Amino acid sequence: MSVEPLLTRDYAADPALVHERLRGRYGPVAPLDLLGVPVWFVLGYEEALNVLQNSGGVWSKRVDRWRANAEGRVPADWPLLPVFQINNSAFSEGAAQRQLRAAWTHALAPFQDHSRPQAQLLEQAITRYADDLIGVLSEGGATGFADLAAQYARPLPLMVANRMLGFAAARGEEVVMDIWRMIDAGPDAAAAFERLYAAMTELAATKRELPGDDLTSYMIEAKPDFTLDELARELLMLPGLLDFTASLVCNVVVEAVSNPEVRASLSVGAIDETVNRVALLNPPMANLTFRFAKTDVKMGNYTIAAGDPVMLSVAGAHADPRFAGALDQQAIRSTRAHLAWGAGPHSCLGQRLAIQITTIAVRRLFSRLSKIKLALPSDQLPWRPSPFMRALRSLPIQYELAEPYVPAGDGGGTGVAAQPAPAGEAGPATSRSGLWSFLRGLRRGR
Repeated sequence: MSVEPLLTRDYAADPALVHERLRGRYGPVAPLDLLGVPVWFVLGYEEALNVLQNSGGVWSKRVDRWRANAEGRVPADWPLLPVFQINNSAFSEGAAQRQLRAAWTHALAPFQDHSRPQAQLLEQAITRYADDLIGVLSEGGATGFADLAAQYARPLPLMVANRMLGFAAARGEEVVMDIWRMIDAGPDAAAAFERLYAAMTELAATKRELPGDDLTSYMIEAKPDFTLDELARELLMLPGLLDFTASLVCNVVVEAVSNPEVRASLSVGAIDETVNRVALLNPPMANLTFRFAKTDVKMGNYTIAAGDPVMLSVAGAHADPRFAGALDQQAIRSTRAHLAWGAGPHSCLGQRLAIQITTIAVRRLFSRLSKIKLALPSDQLPWRPSPFMRALRSLPIQYELAEPYVPAGDGGGTGVAAQPAPAGEAGPATSRSGLWSFLRGLRRGR
């Protein structure tokens, strides 16, 4: 079957129009080309939900079920192949996957249960990191221009990841920068991944010998038989979740700045609802990594052969008229029945953490800045090219500070230390660390 490519200029500019055209031509499932590899692209809400829930056990995420790959028909230099070679719980199934998810559930619980002291301390840290970053991007004066994606939304969740993992401050800054390089998939991404894997392996070995109050130690506590390799591969999942969070922060800001009703809702404290609305209307994880049919299965207008890769489009499913047509666009609360957090055995375990970071980030931004105006029309904002994420490459804004900010007397810190910095230690205003120098360079480069 001759198939058309997914990643075109039209798709980069307006995926919704492409989804509409594909749905009209093929129905809820479309045969497409993804960078030279044929995939089934699922646009139907009901079809996507059925695959995610996998109640019949028809679908697998194990890459060894990918027939074309097993037969050598996927080029060794296919750009997305490294994504499917990490070999962690994101691509497992059955008892092995349940054990790994149980370890994640145990390790995340102290940070997502607000009755626990770890969650309370993390909330304070997120607020402090947000204020530190706003302080750095506004060092040029009470008014100015900034790139909220690079200077705020992206570094903030990575700082949170660094703190939760339990890295020491200096090592942690190196890790934050390498996470950034890996996610951007630039020319140094492969080297950054190798350094990250080595750092995660080193961290796993350290925490096995000297556990602390951090996610890595809790993972080991939940599953003591982790090998260092297995644990390092699991830990590499956290930065991906938090880069999703960075995109969600940007999308919420754009929605709030562009929509006066949403901006007014922020003023009355309805940030959680705005975050859910944006996750529904503009999900950062637009498409999910592959599932593979275990047996021939009829879906939409086609029969999916055993071993064929299926790519679920969250954004396409949310626009399915069978789903979107039933929504009340005027309702105060939007539905939670969307797929932005997945569903079924691979649903996102860090949802509460991502929502908390997003909520704090947006609240602090609109509290500290009295004016936020897009420096480009919303339809001209640049998007990062990605088959999975719908994320802004940059979010240029014009801002005005609400008032001079005096940080609480919590010792300052660079925002990446596992614990607050000791009293008197240089904070971001005077720090010469690599991370803060990089962020200041972004400000000066505007």
